[in-house]
Amino acid sequence: MNDPQDHLDPYETTETHVERLLGRALNSFDLSDSTIERLETAFAHSSALHSSHHSASLHRTTYRHTYLLADGTALSLWELVHNSGRNGTEQHELYADEAEARLAASRLPSRFSPGWGVERSTEPDFDEDGDLELLSTLLSRRIPKQPRKYVAEDSPDHARRVLRRAENADRPGEETARRLRVAYAHHITQAFGRQYAATEGGRDAGFTLYEHAFLLLDGTELSLWEVEHTATPDGRHMCEVYEDERTARDAMEHRARVR
Repeated sequence: MNDPQDHLDPYETTETHVERLLGRALNSFDLSDSTIERLETAFAHSSALHSSHHSASLHRTTYRHTYLLADGTALSLWELVHNSGRNGTEQHELYADEAEARLAASRLPSRFSPGWGVERSTEPDFDEDGDLELLSTLLSRRIPKQPRKYVAEDSPDHARRVLRRAENADRPGEETARRLRVAYAHHITQAFGRQYAATEGGRDAGFTLYEHAFLLLDGTELSLWEVEHTATPDGRHMCEVYEDERTARDAMEHRARVR
């Protein structure tokens, strides 16, 4: 069957469907070579709506595309469709992991229209020093840790993508990247999330902290701490990656203050 959002050609072949899906995804280059190779053997497919969120400013929908492969196994891709492009244009992103699709959806800017928003301060007369003090307190507060549920699914490739999108100069180096090449399972946890109402310029900045925990072949664990924020001059999303939680939280606090 065709995509629920298109309904263009009910007789579309699986090969054409895959080509169209990869062609419109902004991040199709992030899919691993093994995933692309497996997709080339797909001979049947089915698409279904997985989740949907609509507000005054943000529309996002996730679809699950499942393919039957020549070896008798199945492969699923998760497509995130949202309107956060320039002038509200529709954009498509593609993920091989449902957890990554959920993370990507949570990072989308909400624009926080009046009457809609989560965790945004509504205090009327918040001075800048007091706001920064509150943010510092929140940054130091840790979400209670939950038991890790490691997933053994292309963990070295997941680590490669996390490191590749890091823009900070002090991101983990080659030694860390080398160790992660032997990761065989990983777990993603959101450790912090906050929309910070800035006083200067009236523009908000969002901060989210994720722990990417990896289980290595020698039985040890190694974590990458990923900071997603919009504390940039033009409000765009920026990704920074650190080797320890304290450094990541210090970086968030520094970003909040310098802006």
